[in-house]
Amino acid sequence: MTIDRRHVLSLGCLILGSSIFTTPAVAQESYPNRPVNIVVPSAPGGTTDFTARLLAENLTRALGQNFVVENIGGGAGNIGNTKVATANPDGYTLLLSYSGYHVGNPHLFKSPGWDPLKSFQPVALAIKAPHVVIVRKGLPVTDLKSLIAYAKANPGKLNYASSGPGSIQHIGTEQLKQLAGIDMQHIPYRGAGPALQDLLGEKVDLFITTPPSAVGHVQAGTVKALAMAAAERHPNMKDVPTAAEAGLPGFELVAWFALYAPAGTPKAVVDRLAKATEAAVASPEFAQKAIANGAYPAFMGPDQLAAFTKTELEFWGKVISSAKIKIE
Repeated sequence: MTIDRRHVLSLGCLILGSSIFTTPAVAQESYPNRPVNIVVPSAPGGTTDFTARLLAENLTRALGQNFVVENIGGGAGNIGNTKVATANPDGYTLLLSYSGYHVGNPHLFKSPGWDPLKSFQPVALAIKAPHVVIVRKGLPVTDLKSLIAYAKANPGKLNYASSGPGSIQHIGTEQLKQLAGIDMQHIPYRGAGPALQDLLGEKVDLFITTPPSAVGHVQAGTVKALAMAAAERHPNMKDVPTAAEAGLPGFELVAWFALYAPAGTPKAVVDRLAKATEAAVASPEFAQKAIANGAYPAFMGPDQLAAFTKTELEFWGKVISSAKIKIE
């Protein structure tokens, strides 16, 4: 049988056309076929890094390729976020984002270099971490109500520590002030460690922090825990009431940690990552490790995380604007 040149060209075009339309789908079905980087926009250590490494371990096991954590600190998270925002949207560069950066920085910095809604495709929320209100041992208060009463009777005399201007402790305590109608002076530190040490030394009156750094001191009686800034009590601090139980409904300071991809990442890739993350978060081992680190598992898929990100961005924007917090 003879095949003329027209048939050859037609067959070639058919094959080429078929490959053009099927290759992306095939590539997405085989995702991942090489190592995947999860960028953490901060130095090693802390809950962001912990979450990324816990997810990397589970995703590596579930998807058969190495998920490698890359710490890119600096710029209050903006350097790492920018790297992912400008990366190739193929699913091989991901961001493990921290809420303080993701929904706080856009209101704190004039030009962070990325947009929380336009630069990223939400993949999955994995972990939440509540905060607890603690005060120095010698402060003459016993609970949140008496703290508020004392602050109102002594306007401007109380002070509070944070790990720096624009930090979650700074913003969260300003939220507390707004809801309670009290005035306290801000004393920023370079990190949570020095802030906690000065609370123990009774040089500052109040500090809001995560349970792991506080629980030992609360049990030893060297500080007093007044309330969990969360909807539920913490498993490691069951005797500490929630803010609502303590008389201040609406006061919640819960950090969250979620996986994002660059905007434009194929839906099939995002869905595969989300499904694997959901399975990981649902496992008892994941929950046990999260709770031991002062957090708890909390899954949201792409659509739910997208809506949640927008809501959080608007909420914390109002708190930051009312408190007139800015970082130049």
